[in-house]
Amino acid sequence: MDTQDVLEEFRGAGALLEGHFILSSGLRSPVFLQKARVFADAERTARLCAALADKVRATVTEMPDVIVSPAVGGIVPGYEMGRQMKLPAIYVEREDGEFRLRRGFELAEGEKVLVVEDIVTTGLSSRECIDSIKATGARVLAEACLIDRSGGKADVGVPLIALATVEFPAYPADDLPPELAAVPAIKPGSRGLQK
Repeated sequence: MDTQDVLEEFRGAGALLEGHFILSSGLRSPVFLQKARVFADAERTARLCAALADKVRATVTEMPDVIVSPAVGGIVPGYEMGRQMKLPAIYVEREDGEFRLRRGFELAEGEKVLVVEDIVTTGLSSRECIDSIKATGARVLAEACLIDRSGGKADVGVPLIALATVEFPAYPADDLPPELAAVPAIKPGSRGLQK
């Protein structure tokens, strides 16, 4: 599955949106990937994650012991990657603004982790997730995501394995092109909902 195939899956789910969006990173973009619409379709999610699992297997030199995803967006692809790779899948969630393992989830010293994300833009959430995992003594081998929308520029601190790599424009709120500034902004993502 290549980048165009992945984008077609998003288009087919009505998940490739155009307008003026406030991304989780705080940046603004004329394109938003509403992955919740993709994840509502179990067969579509399984197709995408099967292709990503194949790419991970072909890329990593060591196989992971466990998959860890950041809540909320990474839970569904993390679960499906666990199913595809026959690995346990757990997640970290924000508590007092920081990612933590909760709900009885634990990682052992030296345990090999594959982080699974949905979409990577700047890599901030990924780095925060990875830092929380490293604090347990576990070892993060790589991160896998469905789409790297930074065009390969995001630094997550470990190798990033993306099923699709694209570069959609993203701008600081105070430096918008006139055509984007003329459209009212909406914030469709999940970050900031727990205030």
